[in-house]
Amino acid sequence: MMKNIFKKGDIVCAKVNPKKPLKVRVFSRKVYYCDVLNEPNEKEEVYFEREIELL
Repeated sequence: MMKNIFKKGDIVCAKVNPKKPLKVRVFSRKVYYCDVLNEPNEKEEVYFEREIELL
């Protein structure tokens, strides 16, 4: 079983875009589905664990 580092609700950012805060929505099939923080109309973003870090 995969042990995910980030939990639902954690505030993270993509390493390539550290100024854009993301909120982890769910971890499934080895990827994190994240919503853009405070931007409900933005498209959901999907990242592998190695591509994101805690803010």
